[in-house]
Amino acid sequence: MNRNPVLFVGAGPGDPELITVAGKKALEKADLVLYAGSLVNPEILSWCRPGARLVDSAPLNLREITDLMLESWRNGDRVLRLHTGDPSLYGAIYEQLVILKERGLPCRIIPGVTSALAAAAVLGLEYTLPEITQTLILTRAAGRTPVPAGEDLASLTRSRSSMAIYLSAGQGAEVGRILGEAYGPEAPLALLYRVTWPDGRLLWCTCSTLARTLEEEKLDRHTIILAGPAVTALRLGREVPKSKLYDPGYSHAGRQAGTKAGPGGRPGSEAPAED
Repeated sequence: MNRNPVLFVGAGPGDPELITVAGKKALEKADLVLYAGSLVNPEILSWCRPGARLVDSAPLNLREITDLMLESWRNGDRVLRLHTGDPSLYGAIYEQLVILKERGLPCRIIPGVTSALAAAAVLGLEYTLPEITQTLILTRAAGRTPVPAGEDLASLTRSRSSMAIYLSAGQGAEVGRILGEAYGPEAPLALLYRVTWPDGRLLWCTCSTLARTLEEEKLDRHTIILAGPAVTALRLGREVPKSKLYDPGYSHAGRQAGTKAGPGGRPGSEAPAED
């Protein structure tokens, strides 16, 4: 009996080198790889071993996908389902896992780098700034897929925290209006199209110009919208309170307040802490 679990692997945002080491190793061993052809960078498939069966799942429905995985697994194959970004975010993996587990297949998830984190890296952005915001919301605007009560974009913006908005570039007017009411119409927004892909783009706009920018640039898919006080601070070059973590007067488990680093960079005891 095949004891290899069916692997759900995060491919990352686009750049083949941003797949995890665990994900790359899994691809190198897989016999069957089902990948979302409309989303996954085909260069990532270069990590697959010669002779592996590669199947684009874009034209397949749920039952066809799971039947193919089941048949291959029962034949003793190492089966891998490759999702863009991280499988746990907008990956529609729950229904796949339910069917496979009902049929007795062991499953395991290997996480990936989601586009919100890749976008922050491209921008040099920290979402959580001391005394400004300590929360990041990953969400989407309601569209063909509705959102639960209380999770509409207007409700979520009341926290005034950092926001990464997925799958919403086709609703620029509504998203811009809601963000403008929360952060102000001239608050800056970062738009990242196909982040880390060779043709990826970074655009800046404001809440009031979001719809026009998306329309002019013909961006209605593959674009993540970043908003909130951390984005504003970065774009406008605002001064941000320094973290207590590296404050010489702040003690924590790795350092006594007022101490100097000893050999190897470890805290020494030359300078006693002061009240």
